[in-house]
Amino acid sequence: MYLEAPKKKVNKSSKEVFDFLNDVRNFETLMPENISKFEVINEDRFLFALKGMPEIVLQKKQQTPHSQLILGAASDKLPFTLTANIAELNANESEVELSFEGKFNAMMAMMVKGPITSFIGTLSDNLTKI
Repeated sequence: MYLEAPKKKVNKSSKEVFDFLNDVRNFETLMPENISKFEVINEDRFLFALKGMPEIVLQKKQQTPHSQLILGAASDKLPFTLTANIAELNANESEVELSFEGKFNAMMAMMVKGPITSFIGTLSDNLTKI
């Protein structure tokens, strides 16, 4: 299953956006209002839970400075990645596109598509406020 949020313009350079996302503590400010738990485990890993959903641990998987950051599930039970692609528009503005890719059976994909689409949409919208 592959989902992507609409591209969002951010009034920061690609370096500033990348540095913000590369610090996992900052993801707390991007989370939806219905977050019930957020905990930094270490500099590469954090745990979060939305009301009514199980806890999820995300960890940094891969990064290309100033242009891409890939986070992935720390558990193999729900294998997925959350990718931020960052394109610099000018010195003080960049464009960010968040995408989600997961390997789920058809039933699971049907159940999680709506909540995940909403989740990455909220993360994307909140990026414009950094």
